[in-house]
Amino acid sequence: MPDTHAIFVLILTLFALLLFTRERIPVETSALLILCLLAVSFELFPYYADAGRFHAVDFFHGFGHEALIAVSALMVAGSALVRTGALEPVGYLLAKSWAKRPALSLLMTLVLAAILSAFINNTPIVVLLIPILVSVGLKTGHSPSSILMPMGFATLLGGMGTTIGTSTNLLVVSVAADLGLKRFDMFDFALPALLAGGFGLVFLWLIAPRLLPARDQLINSENTRIYTAHLVIPENSDAVGKRLSELFEKTGEEMKVEKIRRSESTFVLPIPDVIIQAGDRLLVHDTPEKLKAYEKAIGATLYSGNKRVDDKHPLESKDQQLIEIIVHARSPLLNRSLQSVRFIERYHLVAVAIHRGGEKVASMPQGFGKLRLREGDVLLVQGKRERIDALKSRNEFLVLDRKLDVAHTKKAPLALAIMLGIVSLAALGILSIAVSALAGALVMLLTGCLNWRQATQALSTPIIMIVVTSLALGLAMQTTGGSQFIANGFVSLTQGAPAAVVISALILLMALFTNVVSNNAAAVIGTPIAVNIAHTLGQPAEPFVLAVLFGANMSYATPMAYKTNLLIMSAGSYKFSDFLRVGIPLTLIMWVVYSVLLPLLYDLN
Repeated sequence: MPDTHAIFVLILTLFALLLFTRERIPVETSALLILCLLAVSFELFPYYADAGRFHAVDFFHGFGHEALIAVSALMVAGSALVRTGALEPVGYLLAKSWAKRPALSLLMTLVLAAILSAFINNTPIVVLLIPILVSVGLKTGHSPSSILMPMGFATLLGGMGTTIGTSTNLLVVSVAADLGLKRFDMFDFALPALLAGGFGLVFLWLIAPRLLPARDQLINSENTRIYTAHLVIPENSDAVGKRLSELFEKTGEEMKVEKIRRSESTFVLPIPDVIIQAGDRLLVHDTPEKLKAYEKAIGATLYSGNKRVDDKHPLESKDQQLIEIIVHARSPLLNRSLQSVRFIERYHLVAVAIHRGGEKVASMPQGFGKLRLREGDVLLVQGKRERIDALKSRNEFLVLDRKLDVAHTKKAPLALAIMLGIVSLAALGILSIAVSALAGALVMLLTGCLNWRQATQALSTPIIMIVVTSLALGLAMQTTGGSQFIANGFVSLTQGAPAAVVISALILLMALFTNVVSNNAAAVIGTPIAVNIAHTLGQPAEPFVLAVLFGANMSYATPMAYKTNLLIMSAGSYKFSDFLRVGIPLTLIMWVVYSVLLPLLYDLN
């Protein structure tokens, strides 16, 4: 039986996994809370292992762990590739081929996305390909919704192929090495990943597009994406003094008002007889075209304030266009509000509405400008074309419109060469990936491929905190014997079963975990458990560690399973059920293939 400390760590691990699924609590906050609880508890109630007292400060070593260094450096290097346009030839090639052979182009897109993701974090690849595929899809008459999800999942398949393909791989490989296993080299598990990935890519190419509904994407076409906005009633509006029912009549009874905000603390029920006052904000959910129609019909405005438009104030120019932008992991708006980053002053554009995945924004009590934005949020933005082009060149958002415009700079070949150097030095064993990636990030900075502001934007605080906390939990479970206790329980449940069945069950368990909690947390916590299972069974540990690695990468069945899934969900107007429709069959395919391959390749008895 586990001792008191082990029981506490197991309970804290379950609590951590629960917290990581709570959307209302930022992941970095949850991670810091768990880390503090772990450190304070072991400081107040010391734990004595065979080597003596275990020091709580050891839980902080994750901040200097080589896996975290490698993950952070690769995030910076990948960001430089996107900012310099080093991957532009990929976009040009895809855009050119789609017009002639769409079916073959889809296969080429999937293969290229998978290959790139084996060496580059898949987030910048998805960021690069989303606007390209949206544009070429519409130009060739193919719904982007039939393309984007297969592309996103292809990057996840490709990321399984090398030690640097995903942060999950780096963590599993590093934790396994810390536990005394021989370190995996760059391509040590490329063969099973390649074979299984082939089955997955065929499914994504031939079957997945048929499972996905066709949906229009852009605001210039018939759009089904529903936005939330405030229709503000200015003082000079004809709507002032009228009943709400009269405004409904002006819109042909199409406009539905959810709430009326009269002040920061006052709300009025949207009953037909309510009298509209100057400054009222009507909360409305509808398509961009209808929002603009309501704005005109009732004399309202989709932005607040009495602002001019010129080079400094972009709200009165006649040359106005609407575009959609998606907040992604490196956007300055992530977990911040429009007002806090001074969006209008900074970009000379105005955001007028928001679309949030599969849910409606129920209220904006302090106004749209103070709403805290999440990864995957889509903003409807208005401004002049030159300002929109300037926004696209900054690579801080995904910009969706009909114009295919991939950023490109003279630094692109240099950034690509540096990235090739990072991969080559690690693949040849000259430098570890942590050292080569960190050196490559420094060269990117010294050569001007990106600056320090852009480098810090490339770093994801949630990823850093969850990696550190997961490493701390994994260390605590291993030190207190918690992982051995779970391993013994797992072996007992599969008692008498062949090692191949145990591996299959472990893959499925990790696949379930990664779709409801953080894949990095599942991987780091699962790795010591897998090693203990192997030792208990008297089997080599490598295939069991790979079972954790592959299972934790099967983030297909839910949009929250992986950060790029949220971007894909917003760009493709997918629903939660769409991920289930494609993700579950893909998960089952990969599970079955890996369950067969790993025992065969490692000759398990």
